[in-house]
Amino acid sequence: MEIVKTINGADACFALTGRLDTTTAPSLDSEVNGIIPNVSSIVFDFANLDYLSSAGLRVILCTQKAMTAKGGKFVIKNVNDTIMDVFDMTGFTSILTIEK
Repeated sequence: MEIVKTINGADACFALTGRLDTTTAPSLDSEVNGIIPNVSSIVFDFANLDYLSSAGLRVILCTQKAMTAKGGKFVIKNVNDTIMDVFDMTGFTSILTIEK
């Protein structure tokens, strides 16, 4: 997986390419945890994400919880149908802000 991180003031965007799975989730988790104290908004751009496993879902859930706890904003955008199916099946659509 490739992670392209863009920070603009208090806004951060992570554009992901490839697979967010057991192997790659720790890298994203580390990147996100390193900036959470310094930002008020995080966007995950899934335009080029092909696969999402339970390990990836854990990173997403932890990011959502951390941003909610600090009164910040967390958005996932450019979600393809395959990833949206995963969100639907797991019930994540009810707790996440997703912009398809």
